[in-house]
Amino acid sequence: MNKDALIERLANEAKLSKKQAEAALSSLTRVITSEMKAGKSVTIVGFGTFSPRTRHARGGVNPQNPTERIQIPEVVVPKFKAGKTLKDALKK
Repeated sequence: MNKDALIERLANEAKLSKKQAEAALSSLTRVITSEMKAGKSVTIVGFGTFSPRTRHARGGVNPQNPTERIQIPEVVVPKFKAGKTLKDALKK
């Protein structure tokens, strides 16, 4: 499912116009992104938790020159942990 299909489905299920559904989805993604940028987690009970995680710096190998070692810098990545309700729904 892509973004357009998600907006259409959201509009139908919530009885909203497509513009309203798109605005709601955009707002949700903006809020989650800004909270994660601030280092905070966002929990939607029953669905899951979005949180920022730090991937520590580590050594690696240059794929173009396998004999050359490179340093991969530390980076913050998004993490999603599914909630119990979502997990249970997928098991059935």
